[in-house]
Amino acid sequence: MADEGKGEGREVDREIGDLIGRLSGEEDLDRETRGRLLGRLARLLAVSGKQAGIKGLAGGRWLADVFTDIAPRIPIRDLETLRRHHPGMSVELIGDELVRNAVNATTAVGAVGGALAAVEFAAPPLLLSAPTQVVAETLVVASIEVKLIAELHELHGIQVQGSLAQRTVVYLTSWAKQRGVNPLEGGPLSATMGAAAKAALRKRLLKTMGRHLTTLGPFLTGAVAGGTLNRAATKKLSAVIREDLRRHAPPSKKLNPGSGPALPPPGPPPG
Repeated sequence: MADEGKGEGREVDREIGDLIGRLSGEEDLDRETRGRLLGRLARLLAVSGKQAGIKGLAGGRWLADVFTDIAPRIPIRDLETLRRHHPGMSVELIGDELVRNAVNATTAVGAVGGALAAVEFAAPPLLLSAPTQVVAETLVVASIEVKLIAELHELHGIQVQGSLAQRTVVYLTSWAKQRGVNPLEGGPLSATMGAAAKAALRKRLLKTMGRHLTTLGPFLTGAVAGGTLNRAATKKLSAVIREDLRRHAPPSKKLNPGSGPALPPPGPPPG
């Protein structure tokens, strides 16, 4: 029975990762599909939260653990892919497009999440008193913003080296601190987060979830509030990250906002 429970838990975790990967990816989802996926994610998070128990839920530990586990599934494009998707565009123009897409995505998630807040889902007891659709929205918005941060770093020539796990830790820490990575301050990379980074991640996730709790109003007001709050937060984050990256980027990448030559096209695929 214990092994059966562990197997069910792994399956739940896998599907949570798949759903968040899809909701934070490049696919253009309509409102109905996004709402259906968020609803499914909320129900899976209810199962996961129950398995974690009250001890795991305390202080946001479960929330941070879930996010850390699914973060490597966030679909992040490298520089060559960004060039291919935005042919002939400058660094700054591509950055504008990445921010626009992320803002639109978190706005859409906030609008659907605010509307879903009026719908009753089965929530695990003592889940920080937060309905699971709010937890689902929090994780998806955080994933979209981590994706944006990672791709902006790629774009500005600050590619984080190391394994997937090591790169994930760097980008999660960047999101938690709401700052860009300064390559001159880099120390040895680790595949696990230190105590301070974990605490910062929990704090940032709980703050984001607290923002989403304000959408628990009547149907339409919740949807409007959710979209508006997410839009403002993602725009603010992107402005800070881009300013950091402009300062830290290699000399060849330092461009004034809105200017600069187009990125060269990617080279031919290896023979």
